[in-house]
Amino acid sequence: MTNNSGLKPLGRAVLVRPDIVEERTAGGIYIPEQSREKGQMAEQRATVVEIGEHAWRDEPTPRCKVGDRVLFAKWAGYQATGPADGQLYRTVNDNDIFMQITKEA
Repeated sequence: MTNNSGLKPLGRAVLVRPDIVEERTAGGIYIPEQSREKGQMAEQRATVVEIGEHAWRDEPTPRCKVGDRVLFAKWAGYQATGPADGQLYRTVNDNDIFMQITKEA
């Protein structure tokens, strides 16, 4: 995955692109905002875009790499719009990423 965002994470920060929560089901039924938020209550799924140079410095191996799918706390980090591509991103601290997604349905 190439970082076309125009954003570069510094220090221990990790730049991720959060999944977009659909407003409608595959059949076209509208999902109320309250229900969409419940699905994201404790976690946020995202794809790692770029990793700061000091991320996981104190650990023997990094928890993830660019392109990996990860989970992090819903309110962790800082939300920003990429100035180069207009996409929504989050910068989270390396220790806020608590799980790597290895298989999805």
